[in-house]
Amino acid sequence: MVAFVPGQQIDAIRRGVPIDREALPPRLASVENADIKRTRAYPMQPPTIPHAIDSYQIDKNSNRCMLCHARANAATFQAPPVSVTHYMDRDDQFLATISPRRYFCNQCHVVQTNAPQLVANGFRDIDSVIAVGKE
Repeated sequence: MVAFVPGQQIDAIRRGVPIDREALPPRLASVENADIKRTRAYPMQPPTIPHAIDSYQIDKNSNRCMLCHARANAATFQAPPVSVTHYMDRDDQFLATISPRRYFCNQCHVVQTNAPQLVANGFRDIDSVIAVGKE
């Protein structure tokens, strides 16, 4: 267990602000709205959302995402349809409409932003790891 020392800084969390002072919150990152799909870093990673969704209603009564991404509308709006897995229940039975388990898109999918990295990250996707292994 770590003992608390008054006045000691916790840089990783407080960004250099002493514990006895109030830190200013960081600015919100701007949402990229280029409609460019990013590659995924690992298998089964949920795709990120390449457009703003701040005015979208996603609640038990309505899901604005499905206007464009439902299978019936995807071609009309030139949007990728949601995966067939989103139409399966927990027993792997296919449903006529989207599964309640997958209804709230922003549980897994997030918008793309221009946020800077807060922590150094040496992550490499699986393809680059395999490529290095073949050399």
